[in-house]
Amino acid sequence: MTAPEQILTNARLVLDDEVVEGSLAIRDGVIAAVDVAPSRSAAAIDCGGDYLLPGLIELHTDNMEKYFQPRPKVAWPGRQAALAHDAQMAASGITTVFDAVSIGDVDEQSMRHGALHQMVAALGDIVDDGLARVDHRLHLRCEVSHPETLARFEALADAPLLGLVSLMDHAPGQRQFASLEAYRTYYQGKYGLDDRALEAFIAKQLANSERYSGEHRRAIAERSRALGLALASHDDATVAHVAESREYGTRVAEFPTTREAAEASHRQGMAVMMGAPNVVRGGSHSGNIAASELVRLGVLDILSSDYYPAALLDAVFRIADMEGGYSLARAVATATRQPAEAVGLADRGRLAEGLRADLLRVRPVDGHPLVQRVWSAGRQVH
Repeated sequence: MTAPEQILTNARLVLDDEVVEGSLAIRDGVIAAVDVAPSRSAAAIDCGGDYLLPGLIELHTDNMEKYFQPRPKVAWPGRQAALAHDAQMAASGITTVFDAVSIGDVDEQSMRHGALHQMVAALGDIVDDGLARVDHRLHLRCEVSHPETLARFEALADAPLLGLVSLMDHAPGQRQFASLEAYRTYYQGKYGLDDRALEAFIAKQLANSERYSGEHRRAIAERSRALGLALASHDDATVAHVAESREYGTRVAEFPTTREAAEASHRQGMAVMMGAPNVVRGGSHSGNIAASELVRLGVLDILSSDYYPAALLDAVFRIADMEGGYSLARAVATATRQPAEAVGLADRGRLAEGLRADLLRVRPVDGHPLVQRVWSAGRQVH
């Protein structure tokens, strides 16, 4: 049965390069018309001057893992965990999400590996059963310094939902943790290690990185390229890191840690992604480059909610309001059109006829963007 046409009117439509007042029609799950005039239909939904944006597109979030392991050593039933995560995505205005799951972990006591296939299976189940509110894809975060990463990647390389692969190395003294002191502070606090245990931990991570990182990085990049999967770098810090990423055909530069790496990535045609929490909090929690600085330089291309889903929409409006920031249309593109383009999704990310009707109605209240309604492929999901 064909769903009736929906018309949204009296909205501020955020288009590619401008914001206009007008109306939008939805038919059969796609945008049927975009008009810069109010609708005359008596059945039209009056948006009361709210903004109408394309649904947000999230390329990197580990939010799902938190539902599967809400506390250390506590595992949650897979279907319930996946559905709760899905509901939070919809409530945050995220209509396409690349759910990041980690392959390899520096913490040998982590439950991540044990839950890995459970998470992938549960996600596939809610999608196949038509229970998911939003469109879910899979993002494999590959810790290339872990001994088992390559084998674990191969076991999931043909997963139906897989669309993005990122290559990470969290060994001390480089990339995210160029500062050994920052590394010591972070991991000693996270795992409660005494000084002797911490030094042993650091030595092991360095040895694993030396032994496995180069081999695993090359092999996973080549396999991803052969499968047509989008590839992302992670925490590039130097021009040499960027050159290596470009050599592997990387499309997305996730969270470059320095200005030189961000500018080099942008120059090389890679989409520079930064964390929305970095924008909201006013800087990096690891002491690296601030996202706002990259906005002022014009080299921030994509925002990701990372560990806090609601931050994505908030950050979009913050970079539109900040001094030296982006126009609202350009800011919205960092969470819609540009992530879609980076991973080859040509059917969404813009308010244009013929594209998926993934939509987000937003009302600013006291300077904060509040989600009013969310549509995924024309179906209201929040």
